[in-house]
Amino acid sequence: MGEAKRHPLIGAFLDMLAAERGAARNTLDAYRRDLEDYVAHLERTGAEPLGVTTDGLRAYLATLQSRGMTAATSARRLSALRQFHKFLYVDRYRADDPSTPLEGPRRQHSAPDILAMDEVERLLETAREGLEDESRAAGERLRAARLYALLETLYATGLRVSELVSLPASAARSRDSFFTVRGKGSKERLAPMTPRAKAALTVFRALLAKHAPGLADSHFLFPSDAAEGHLTRQAFARDLKTAAAAAGLSARDISPHALRHAFASHLLQNGADLRVVQELLGHADISTTQIYTHVLDERIRAMVRDLHPLGDAD
Repeated sequence: MGEAKRHPLIGAFLDMLAAERGAARNTLDAYRRDLEDYVAHLERTGAEPLGVTTDGLRAYLATLQSRGMTAATSARRLSALRQFHKFLYVDRYRADDPSTPLEGPRRQHSAPDILAMDEVERLLETAREGLEDESRAAGERLRAARLYALLETLYATGLRVSELVSLPASAARSRDSFFTVRGKGSKERLAPMTPRAKAALTVFRALLAKHAPGLADSHFLFPSDAAEGHLTRQAFARDLKTAAAAAGLSARDISPHALRHAFASHLLQNGADLRVVQELLGHADISTTQIYTHVLDERIRAMVRDLHPLGDAD
């Protein structure tokens, strides 16, 4: 292990994120990797975090571009540096914050490609057909039931994939049309559930109890033998792409995140308020949700065309 990985200031910063902000393991790992790269660069140039200047930070950011990193990656690195140096300043490791004058690379926020409603329905129907094929072996049918339950739940809730695969088993027992999910930073929010999603979960849990009773006792909704104790994001993504191909959709364009985008866009298309969608997605800042404003623009144009007295006039 290199010296940067053992740097005590990185450890102190990560401890703060975990203790005060409830940062998830994936978040901590991402910060650790970014800051290890930064500190390693400082060591190569004879600098260190408590003495680096603003120009030193700019020099590091310039190396990111020369290494072929995208504007998005550079912006993420800059965010990590800012938070790290703000921590050093606030906790009095140093008397100033050299990251304050820095400006980040301009990022173009583009709207994601959105699955049409009929494409989502085709995907769900294909997954349901796999479940209803009683000629399949018990293990295959259980896996099909799990995939169908995952897809219905994801499209009903718009959860992040990490939130979805780690849901507690209690989520399936809720009689309400909403359940509580713990998201980024351990913040809780309400997630909606449709009758179809509830029914899919009921079938999956029944088959799980029948064919894998050991796993059914897990406190996870989608348990597995993986080290995490629940289905991994990678395993779900693979099964999803297989289902997409079977549904005649481009597997390259289908991912758990694509269904999260579809959830948000279809709600807006059907009249939901942007701030409601922000809450459901768990976005801390509405600017993140505003990548979907093109949906609102299309809806407004359609309303003017259909409802304005002169909307269809030549």
